[in-house]
Amino acid sequence: MIKNRTKYDGDYGELVQCVQRYFDEAAYQLCNGFSINTGYFRIQPNIGGHFKSPAEPFNPDKHHITMRFYPLAKLRRLIRDIKVTILGEANVTGFIGEVTDSYTGAVNDTVSSGETIIITGEKIKVADDGVNTDCGVFLELIDGDDAGKRLKVSRRLVENNPGKIICHAPELAAPQRYRVVIVTQFPGRNDALLKEPKTLTSGELFCSGEL
Repeated sequence: MIKNRTKYDGDYGELVQCVQRYFDEAAYQLCNGFSINTGYFRIQPNIGGHFKSPAEPFNPDKHHITMRFYPLAKLRRLIRDIKVTILGEANVTGFIGEVTDSYTGAVNDTVSSGETIIITGEKIKVADDGVNTDCGVFLELIDGDDAGKRLKVSRRLVENNPGKIICHAPELAAPQRYRVVIVTQFPGRNDALLKEPKTLTSGELFCSGEL
């Protein structure tokens, strides 16, 4: 954190606000055709394509705008000093990172019966070969005699992408603890579907029933 690393003794909230204003101004300058120089890198707008004459008007479909990034000497010197430590094999199966209860706004905490839930993570898209009926998004009960029972989310998936799923929670008993379970044959790339479904699970979520 910057306060520990640089001994910054000012107000952290004001610092964040100033940095955000700096980036807003930098973006404004770039959109007006100017390059910006941060001391570590330079960004310069560039218009591609071909103009047939000086009078030809700009066409965004023909004249694509890109932002070119140029690392400067200060950043290049830092790059030379970077050391890399291999921590192990990357996660190849995927994971559920956050479950947001849209009714309460809570993240990785609650799930409201019948309400919209937003699931984010990596390689979580629901996909199947049309034969495997086990794939889908479920709320799995943790408590009591029915622990392990899975309730499939109601209605269709509003959004179903590798990094984000939006769906509606089924009717849930409260007070109870649940976890999100995703069963999918999505491989994480554009390759053929997995032969056997993989299962991804979230942490515990509490349904209080206090709507």
